[in-house]
Amino acid sequence: MTTSMLNQPVPDFQLPATSGKTFRVSDYLGKTLVLYFYPKDATPGCTTQGMQFRDAYADFQKHNSEIFGISRDNLKSHESFKVKFTFPFELISDVEELACTQFGVIKMKNMYGKQVRGIERSTFIIDKNGNLVKEWRGVKVDGHAAEVLNFISTI
Repeated sequence: MTTSMLNQPVPDFQLPATSGKTFRVSDYLGKTLVLYFYPKDATPGCTTQGMQFRDAYADFQKHNSEIFGISRDNLKSHESFKVKFTFPFELISDVEELACTQFGVIKMKNMYGKQVRGIERSTFIIDKNGNLVKEWRGVKVDGHAAEVLNFISTI
């Protein structure tokens, strides 16, 4: 997905999520969806990001929003990560990069001097009608959850 997809309907997709759930965009019509893509479970930046969304979760709920974290980790890894940090939202497993490809978040990154394919930390807002209304790419963790909440409070 590119920026030209802004204000366009998000094609529906289906992926496994924690708590034995299956995530579909279409199941959340009528709510604002926050989809945040992150590189890896239980790494420092991803943990901090998840905790910031966790700590603001009640405020997101007041705005009729649901939060989902998405990475390429498997469900077993997601369940452990979710339990360890008491995330009140589900984590979506995108092992085959279906959503990652749809949203264009896979990038070549430098890690310890090597080029590796990975998820660029990104957040997308889908409105209650299923349209993509906001995207952040190359997200810096600190303060991001508050920035997302601030945007949601305006729609």
